[in-house]
Amino acid sequence: MREQESMSVKPEGTGQEIQPETEAILNRAESLQRGLDVSFRDHVVESIYQDAESISQRVIKTTDTQSYQLDQRIDRIVTSRLWGLPVMAGILAIVFWVTIEGANVPSAMLADAMFWFEDLGSGFFESLGLPWWITGFVWHGVYRGLAWVISVMLPPMAIFFPIFTILEDLGYLPRVAFNVDALFKKSGAHGKQALSMTMGLGCNAAGVVACRVIDSPRERLIAILTNNFMPCNGRWPTLIMLASIFVAAAFPPVLAAAAAATSLVLIVIIGGLITLLVSSVLSRTVLQGEASSFTLELPPYRRPNILRVFYTSIIDRTLFVLWRAIVMAIPAGALIWILSNVTVGDSSLTTIISGWLDAPGHAIGLDGVILLAYIIAIPANEIVVPTILMAYTQADKMFELDSMSELQDLLVGQEGWTLLTAVCLMLFSLLHNPCSTTIWTIYQETKSIKWSAVSGLMPLAIGIIVCFAVAQITRAIVGG
Repeated sequence: MREQESMSVKPEGTGQEIQPETEAILNRAESLQRGLDVSFRDHVVESIYQDAESISQRVIKTTDTQSYQLDQRIDRIVTSRLWGLPVMAGILAIVFWVTIEGANVPSAMLADAMFWFEDLGSGFFESLGLPWWITGFVWHGVYRGLAWVISVMLPPMAIFFPIFTILEDLGYLPRVAFNVDALFKKSGAHGKQALSMTMGLGCNAAGVVACRVIDSPRERLIAILTNNFMPCNGRWPTLIMLASIFVAAAFPPVLAAAAAATSLVLIVIIGGLITLLVSSVLSRTVLQGEASSFTLELPPYRRPNILRVFYTSIIDRTLFVLWRAIVMAIPAGALIWILSNVTVGDSSLTTIISGWLDAPGHAIGLDGVILLAYIIAIPANEIVVPTILMAYTQADKMFELDSMSELQDLLVGQEGWTLLTAVCLMLFSLLHNPCSTTIWTIYQETKSIKWSAVSGLMPLAIGIIVCFAVAQITRAIVGG
């Protein structure tokens, strides 16, 4: 009798065949795994570490326990259920304050230098007798947009990323993931997503790249799609402006800076809550699945490696992200100049298009100029405020005012901005679509046009819905 040949199964996506007996064992293991208690893996890991500690105590003798005891005392505070999250928020507020205050002077100096070079270059073009539109397009359009992005983006990144890397080297960031792991697990996401979110505070493109630390493809995709809800460096100028005009102005001068910083921390907390909410929805619908557990071994606190901090923060993060932003900012500066200098009748294209956008802008608590600024600023959020000022004053190039009082007079006194405008603009700035640099980075990470489109359209839709609800409810209550 001819011996019957056993059939084999080749699972999709692999080049290996699995015999029926092996497949039955795997199916049985998967069936048993579903019946295990959710804390089973935690018990296994805890047992392994207890055995390892018992063995180490028998075979290793040490006289230096001070460092270990110090680590333990620190962790009782920074990882406790009572103090862990408040400490994390406090450190975040300090990082914001240092970044904002520390970047003001170098940003101003860099802007002055780059705009001086613009005047020099435009004067040289004029001396050659070139047409005004060539000089304007090259220097007041392309170059000015580029200069604005560099001067606004580079100093904060050069401060934030080294601080972030120092916290990473110091051993604190794993504690952040430990503190929020339970929250992300309940939302169907991964605890390591907290690390990519923190990176997104500096730049969402860098935050998307940081999602590589998540092993599960499903949870990595959730982290990528929701990283935009962390306000990046490009959105801080708008948020700081609103905090200074509408929040700090309501407090005595001695408390103004603290009040403004507190409002920024509140925005970040709102972004974190929305991240958890959207992650929960995604994990239960289009990206359905159970949250995977991960074993996080808290490293000992250690001195940061200065060379690593410099390379990782400046070379690998700041310059990498800045270069992508520069490439995207060039067409934005050109488009802004064209819209402001090309006229139809007596009105510029900026005035005409912003007029068309006034009705939908008003419906979500904003106006046509603000919407147009965000459409133009898709390549770089840093140019939102100067674009708004240019459109309101019908200037032929982007600019900024010398003082916050002048800015307040223009926006509140002349253009009629209210507290509702400020709230809706803060929410829209937090929730709107990511910049083109981030979208391109998402495509590079996912190799998917579909998910790249979702990453842009999903937050935009959420931002519009939230601002519409806030505007309409507020108007229904207070009138207007």
